Amino acid sequence: MLVGGRSSRMGQPKAALDFGGMPLLTRIVIELKWWFDEIVIVAAPKSEGLARIEIPELTIVHDETAFAGPLDALRRGLNALEHSVAFACSCDLPLLNSDVAADLVAMLDDFDAVLPEVGGRLQPLHAVYRKTCASAIEALASGGEKRLTASASAINARKVGEEELRTLDPNLTSFFNVNTPEDYQQALKLARLSP
Repeated sequence: MLVGGRSSRMGQPKAALDFGGMPLLTRIVIELKWWFDEIVIVAAPKSEGLARIEIPELTIVHDETAFAGPLDALRRGLNALEHSVAFACSCDLPLLNSDVAADLVAMLDDFDAVLPEVGGRLQPLHAVYRKTCASAIEALASGGEKRLTASASAINARKVGEEELRTLDPNLTSFFNVNTPEDYQQALKLARLSP
């Protein structure tokens, strides 16, 4: 899980947002623990709030440079894995559903990655990667690439369209991310947590 962004549009760290009486990051980790026994968090060099997470068996890897971008953070996370396959996500998915994540893992077959596509846009931080993708991602980053979506052309990825995704998640709520205070309020309403 990537936690190293600036949260500039939100105005405060997204990972620390209260969601049902706990930090959003904690809520996502608890949800992922239903299916995944290894959780790797890639955070900024000086990450506040991670010490408050009291969940055993977390691996925390820090970026060497703050705000270097998600491409290098994904590479770091994959390299830190003990397992050969990972579900990669960001810390701003309050309605993340681990069943959907597990279903995406089941689609991997002979591919190197499974990349959902929602609203015509790839979702590389709600996706599945083999650990071996780290070398292709590193080559992209070494060439100056910053966009995480560029990884789709560098690896053997299965793209999963909205129609197929809706069979797993009819309203695509697992893919809803919070970038602004308005998004956060909408997520609270969708989760029936707002007053």
